[in-house]
Amino acid sequence: MIQATNIKKSYGELAVLKGVDVNINKGEIVSIVGASGAGKSTLLHILGTLDRSDSGDLQIADTLINALNDKQLSAFRNKHIGFVFQFHHLLPEFTAIENVCIPAYINGTNEKEAQTRAKELLTFLGLKDRMTHKPNQLSGGEQQRVAVARALINQPDVVLADEPSGNLDSDTSQELHELFFELRKQYEQTFVIVTHNKELAEMSDRQLVMKDGLIV
Repeated sequence: MIQATNIKKSYGELAVLKGVDVNINKGEIVSIVGASGAGKSTLLHILGTLDRSDSGDLQIADTLINALNDKQLSAFRNKHIGFVFQFHHLLPEFTAIENVCIPAYINGTNEKEAQTRAKELLTFLGLKDRMTHKPNQLSGGEQQRVAVARALINQPDVVLADEPSGNLDSDTSQELHELFFELRKQYEQTFVIVTHNKELAEMSDRQLVMKDGLIV
C-alpha cells in the first residue's frame, strides 16, 4: 500500500530524515515510535502527502506521488488518505455530522449521500445521539471519535494518525486503540500511527523505531 524509498528531508541546515525506507502492506496497522525529534511526524506528513520530501520516491497504492502536481496531490489526498491528529481540528461552529461531511463535500459527494455515510460512521463510533452537538458540547474522547469519522468519510485506503491518544485519558485511549483494530476489520484500511503510547505500539502488527532521522 505504501512504498517509500530513500526519503530525505531537511529544514535549512537541519537534516530531519536521512534516507528512510518504508514498506507497509494493505490492511496492516503499523506504529512509528521513537524519541521526540527523531523525525516521526515529519515522516508521517510526507507519507500523508502533506509535505514533500527533498528527495526519494513515494508510491501509495499504484500512484507515484512524486509525479503529481499540487492540484492532483490535493485531490489524491482527499480521496485516498484520512488523518487523525492529536488535536482534533474540528470546526467549532459546525455540528459533529457537519464536521464529518466536509471532506465528502470537497470530494464532490452529494449532500444526501454524504450525510448517510456520516450517520453510519458516527453510529458505528457510538455517537448516534451526539450528531447535532457542536465540539464544545462533546468530551475529548467524543471529539476524537468525530475526527476519526471525518478521516473515514471518503473511505480512504490509508489512515494516518499522529499521537491520536495524546490528549486522552487511559480508558479513552484504550477505546480509541481498540477502535482502530475494529475499523481495520470492518473496512480493511491500512493504519500508520505515530505514538508515544507503549500499549498502542505493542498492539500494532509491526513497530518501526526511528532514531536520528532513520528507521533503526
